[in-house]
Amino acid sequence: MSFDRNLLPDPISYFEGQNLRLNGRGKWRTTECRFHGGSDSLRINTASGGWVCMNCGVKGGDVLAYAMQLSSLEFVEAAKQLGAWIDDGRPAQHYKPAPLPPRAALSVMALEATLVAIEGTRIGNGLIPTPEVLTRVRVAAGRINRIVEAYQ
Repeated sequence: MSFDRNLLPDPISYFEGQNLRLNGRGKWRTTECRFHGGSDSLRINTASGGWVCMNCGVKGGDVLAYAMQLSSLEFVEAAKQLGAWIDDGRPAQHYKPAPLPPRAALSVMALEATLVAIEGTRIGNGLIPTPEVLTRVRVAAGRINRIVEAYQ
């Protein structure tokens, strides 16, 4: 079993099939945002299927990402629903979805690593952290470890 991106539906057909009215001309069209209920804030790239709400900020790179987000589906389920999952006789590969997009994961890691470094320096200089600070450092370390595990 495998995913074939070429089998994803055409973006215009897909979004119109979701009963969205695409307004405008050119590559980017405007429609309602089903994520927050905005009437004309979702922008859709008719070539790639990428989409972004200019109001609530939700976004994705193709119709698969839209289906996953809108219906709270995992990757494989959404790919099957869109007809892009092929049973080719090979054993199914196990997909481990990342909890965050790579850029967001790097941002979280940078923030948490900064906090750990600052508190480490303070401890190194002889300052005794409060129990709340120690708890926050443990939380930061846990987040860093979870992100590392997700991307291994």
